[in-house]
Amino acid sequence: MILVADSGSTKTEWKVVDERKAGESMFTSGINPFFLNSGQIHSILRKELPSLEGSKFEYAYFYGSGCNSEARENTIRKAIGEFFSLKEIFVGSDLLGAARSLCGREPGIACIIGTGSNSCYFDGKSIIANVSPLGYILGDEAGAAVIGRKLISGVLKKQVPEKVNKLFFETYKITPAEIQENVYMKPFPNKFLGQFAKFISANIQIPELQEIIISCFDDFIKRNILQYPESKIFPVHFTGSIAWHFRPFLEDLLRENNLKPGIITLSPMTGLIKYHIDSLK
Repeated sequence: MILVADSGSTKTEWKVVDERKAGESMFTSGINPFFLNSGQIHSILRKELPSLEGSKFEYAYFYGSGCNSEARENTIRKAIGEFFSLKEIFVGSDLLGAARSLCGREPGIACIIGTGSNSCYFDGKSIIANVSPLGYILGDEAGAAVIGRKLISGVLKKQVPEKVNKLFFETYKITPAEIQENVYMKPFPNKFLGQFAKFISANIQIPELQEIIISCFDDFIKRNILQYPESKIFPVHFTGSIAWHFRPFLEDLLRENNLKPGIITLSPMTGLIKYHIDSLK
């Protein structure tokens, strides 16, 4: 029996695989060792996964944001090693999880576009090249936080039609002053901004909102994907809510840039389960 976890900015999905079949998904808060120590992570598990405390697993595979150094990986190992009974623990980045999920054991370009964005060239075994995502201020092109930032900027500077402006404030019941307070004075402004991508999805028929999505995807392709020479050879795969919900725009832009659209999934978990089940054979 094995345990597979995929952790993003806001939530962690857990799957128990027994006799090569995956059980129902279980969810906890996002677990990022950049923000949480092992004690805090252990507390989250005790509160949100009480039924699994002490459960025995032969292997656990944890992929998550912030798992990009040995020290942070060890933070995860300590927390889940104390909560579960494990023979072996593997901790990897969310990008490696995406690559294994999307590419399996074949070479390709693997991309995440959710709250933030990231990408890599994966040779079927390892991540060979990675353009630094840089976060939502300097990078994260096409991530929900950047999309939300562009929408909010357009609304507050009246760069969108009046009907869009009116609809936005009717939908969210928030003032311009409250928006600026959340962005500049409160924690996690990326999550605050990211929530507004749903407004564009709900009103995607409006040309000015389509243009925000198209410009963001265009930036992601030019500033990230095209920096990998292999992108002209291998398919370009995506996982994440933004890639999934706006995939027609994404696929069109990939073709315009002579790139081959690959798999686009909402979550890496299904592909990760297949990857690890295949490893058991």
